[in-house]
This record gives sequence, structure tokens and C-alpha cells, in this order.
Amino acid sequence: MGEMDLHIIVCLKVVPKPEEVSINPQTMTIDRARARSEINPSDMYALEMALSLKDEHGGEVSLLAMGPPFFEPYLRIAMAMGADAAFLLSDRAFAGADTLATSYVLARGIERLRPFHLVLCGEESSDGATGQVPPGIAEWLDIPQLTYVEHLEVLPHGRVRARRVIDGGYQVLTAPLPALASVKSGVNEPRFIDMDRWLWAMQEAPVTVWGLADLGLDPEMVGAKGSPTVVSRVQQVGARQRKRILITGTAEEEARTLWRFMRPLLEQRS
Repeated sequence: MGEMDLHIIVCLKVVPKPEEVSINPQTMTIDRARARSEINPSDMYALEMALSLKDEHGGEVSLLAMGPPFFEPYLRIAMAMGADAAFLLSDRAFAGADTLATSYVLARGIERLRPFHLVLCGEESSDGATGQVPPGIAEWLDIPQLTYVEHLEVLPHGRVRARRVIDGGYQVLTAPLPALASVKSGVNEPRFIDMDRWLWAMQEAPVTVWGLADLGLDPEMVGAKGSPTVVSRVQQVGARQRKRILITGTAEEEARTLWRFMRPLLEQRS
């Protein structure tokens, strides 16, 4: 592979801050109206891996996101970090999508960006935490997938080698390009914004927006219509409280009270 041939697509999601979200009881979906947003933390590790590969091999990094227009400034932040182009898949028809419909739309967007060599995603989103979208994209595109990747190397002759985390250790796998990898959280340190790129990213860099018609999508396969997942009930689960007993009195009285509580437990274990 030539030094300037590498094209990496990073799928980014803008998510509400977890501590500020609520659930709409009518639609059974996340209500982000009162929540501040951020780039999905897991996706930042995928972005850093992509930018590091670009530093090593040359080429370009494209950003791809699905969501409403307010996602655009977050894509510009990622371009200020080092990405070259941004594409936002935005249409009211995409609203209410589950992981199947989301992966379908993202895969069709990726097809519009061919040729590409790598698709990098975070391992999961902080608002859904299913980890299903990256494998779904790979299946729609019919390309190899590498999950929970902590290190990635681009090899000669159009192959990639990945070290992926498993219980008790790791695996080293190789796959032909193009391929998709979901990146394990915490495997690198995302870089700071490059202030030399800031004005370009905020004012000049184009963010291309594609909707349903632009991608030629089947409206029955996107958004709520294309989502077989059904949330039948939402329940607020309170935090469990530990039992607390306040012991008072003199030091001798406190010791006697403490022994009274501890003795049965110690006798059970003896």
C-alpha cells in the first residue's frame, strides 16, 4: 500500500452526558432535550487510533455520523484534532432507529465514501452500550470485523493485524482490507485540538450532509419503521442502600454493642 493511499473512516456518535438524560415515557426513547452533549467517549479512542495511523502511513481520515444537525460542531472539533472531512447522515426519517437501522444507514453512508481501507468505531456508545452497531456495519458491508481492538497495524499487501482483548489475555488476528475494527476504550490517549487547524475546522471545513434521498435508502428500513426492537416498559430503579447502624455511648458500651452484632456472624463462619 502506498504511503498516501490509506483512507480511514471513523464513525462518531454524539451522545448526551449520561448523568443528564431521561426517558420519554410516551416514546420509550432517550430524551436529550435537557442534557448537554459530547462525542461518545469510546469513539475518541477510535479517532486517535485513526489519526495515529494517518501520521504513520499518510492518507486521510473521514468522519461519519448519523444524527440531527446539531451534531455538526462536534464533527468540526474532530476535524480540528486532525480529521480531513466530515459527513453527517441527517434526516427526520432516521429518528428512533435501533442498532439494526443505525448500522444500515451508516453502512450505506460508508459505501458512498468508497474506496476505503479501514472503518474504525468505538466499542460501544455510552447511551446504548450494546456494542452491536460496529458488527452490524461490517455485516451490511460484508467485510471482516475485528472487535475490542487495543492495537492495530497496517501490513503490506493490503492486510491489517490487530491485537484484541479477550478474557484472560489477548488474540492476534490478521484480516484483508477493507476491514472494520471496534476499538477498546482506554487503549490510547486522545490528542488535544490542533490550534493551527482550529479556524479551518470551525469556519472553512465542509461538513457534507446526506439524507434519505441522497443515499437512496428504503424508508421501511430506517428510523423507527426499520427498527424491530420494541421497548415495552421503562422502570426507574433506585439505588440500593446499605443498612447503617450508629453506635453511641462510652468506648466500653460501643465495644459491647459492636461485639453483639459481630458475634452471630463470627459464629456462623466458625
